[in-house]
Amino acid sequence: MSTTSPEALLICEHCDTVYRRRTLERGEVARCARCHAELERHHALSVNALLALILTAMIVFVQANMWPIVTLGLSGQYSGTTLWGMIITMWQQQAQVVAVLAAFTLFFFPMAKMLSLGWLLWFARRGRRAPGFVPLMVGLHYLGPWTMSEVFVLGALVAIVKAHNYFDVVADPGIYAYAALTLLITIFAGVDLRQLWELTPEDPA
Repeated sequence: MSTTSPEALLICEHCDTVYRRRTLERGEVARCARCHAELERHHALSVNALLALILTAMIVFVQANMWPIVTLGLSGQYSGTTLWGMIITMWQQQAQVVAVLAAFTLFFFPMAKMLSLGWLLWFARRGRRAPGFVPLMVGLHYLGPWTMSEVFVLGALVAIVKAHNYFDVVADPGIYAYAALTLLITIFAGVDLRQLWELTPEDPA
């Protein structure tokens, strides 16, 4: 009978093929030989480094929502607006569906993702599972594709270029803060959060 410990095994979540785990070098990704799904990737960032990035992202997120995003000028009169200013304007202009989508994908979903990650990592740095660990991990798995800050930044830049033909357009600090937030979210997207299952063993009953 094999005495291999469960920690030394790696199971493909798509086809249930079992592999022996080995230490990955920097930049390496383990893939299933049967279905080519990603099994594991090298953990370049420690839990403390990820927690620091989360705290940085939350500070940038607050700034991005407080600062004006763009200022438009016409005939010497200028008007700037924040993200929520745009969302409220869209709601008032009978574009409720777009306003709700923008509010969730640009504010509520990113905020939920950062708060959940911060909560999990705060306990993980002490080798413990946070209360609500399992539902939060499942929620983060489904929440990932719905944080669309990068789409907003690209769309805003295109709109600024086009609006420049008709208005005096000034890109305000809010758009730069969202660009920085997009970079941080991109870093998080490349992190394999499944490592938290191993770094925080389940408490014995």
